[in-house]
Amino acid sequence: MPLTRRQVYRRRRIVVFGSAALVLAAGFYLPLTLLAPLPASEPVVSEPAVVLPGAPAIDFPPFGASGFGAVGYDGVLASAGTADPLPIASITKVITALVVLEEHPLEVGEAGPMATFTAVDEQFYADQVAQDGIVAPVAAGQTMSERNMLDLALMASANNYAQSVATWAFGSESAYVEAARDWLQRQGMTGTTITDATGIQPSNTSTVSDLITLAKRAIANPVVAQIVATTAVEVPGIGLVENRNGLLGIDGIDGIKTGTLDESGACLLFSQDITVGSQSVTLVGVVLGGPDHDTINAAIRGMLGQADSGFVDVTLADADQTVAEYTTPWGDSARVVPVEPVTAAVWSGSVVDADVSVDNVHLVDPGDEVGTLTFQLGEQTISVGLAVAGEIDDPGPWWRLSNPGQLF
Repeated sequence: MPLTRRQVYRRRRIVVFGSAALVLAAGFYLPLTLLAPLPASEPVVSEPAVVLPGAPAIDFPPFGASGFGAVGYDGVLASAGTADPLPIASITKVITALVVLEEHPLEVGEAGPMATFTAVDEQFYADQVAQDGIVAPVAAGQTMSERNMLDLALMASANNYAQSVATWAFGSESAYVEAARDWLQRQGMTGTTITDATGIQPSNTSTVSDLITLAKRAIANPVVAQIVATTAVEVPGIGLVENRNGLLGIDGIDGIKTGTLDESGACLLFSQDITVGSQSVTLVGVVLGGPDHDTINAAIRGMLGQADSGFVDVTLADADQTVAEYTTPWGDSARVVPVEPVTAAVWSGSVVDADVSVDNVHLVDPGDEVGTLTFQLGEQTISVGLAVAGEIDDPGPWWRLSNPGQLF
């Protein structure tokens, strides 16, 4: 049966408007799909696992208390003996020097201001002689630089010069003691008590933990570090002053301070530089309450030999190690690797924390940096950039046209 004119007209309208709709839809859909931004690819992270050997056994001395740490490493790495405060004798003078230098800073090689000694300084000398303390000559009217007073206090362990430099810096020894207590509080050394500038009073006490902190502070001060590492110096008006540390220069030991008192026995706060792989590590430690200095020196050398072996050169991450990976809906994938290998000197038995921070990406080329790998080793933070090994490319028009749900 032939179509009526109305039916023919209706069908033509459907074809025309349907075709127009298809053209309009294509004109809208094609550019929208082909030009739409690609979805971001989220990384799947694989944090590096660092496996370290166990800490070595250390033959600590059987007396008093002892322990060691290292610059850049948290707290005490190993210790033995009592954790209670013990008399520290002339190790006290390290605190004296640091507190004085905070009040009157010096640069390395700088003599600093001059002090003129008085009858008060002569009395310091007489009082120390009466207590069998170590002294160096002094006379009213004599002048001496701040640096040389510190040389005598730290190297010769002259009690009267520790009192003189503290009194010069703060007006009196009692004022110095107040300043020292404030300094200790700010350093977090709450287990330490200071009652005089010299350590001749057994009421000057500290713990192994605090003394490890003190050793780190001493090494961090360039002037103190230089003085305690010096074997001998010529002081005007006094003559040649020799360092009383019998271990200085042996096995890399470059400080820090001896101490001797009936109530404390023989003591030594020490530092040693060692090489671990391509890196230098400064180890610090203390022995308190030894029978004599020969005995503790032998014990320290043995202890350090074992402690040194506890530091290992570790590769924390290889340059080609995958720490994250991208995978796209259209089948591209790319690994994320460190831009260079990461190595560190690590104390065996310590904890190494790794954190991978990687960006979401759209398109990337080989070598594009996309994040950071950070290792936390105690007080040390080591960071390295992360780059793409591979690429994420545009999937092309066919994938775009056939996967609108991935685009919108």
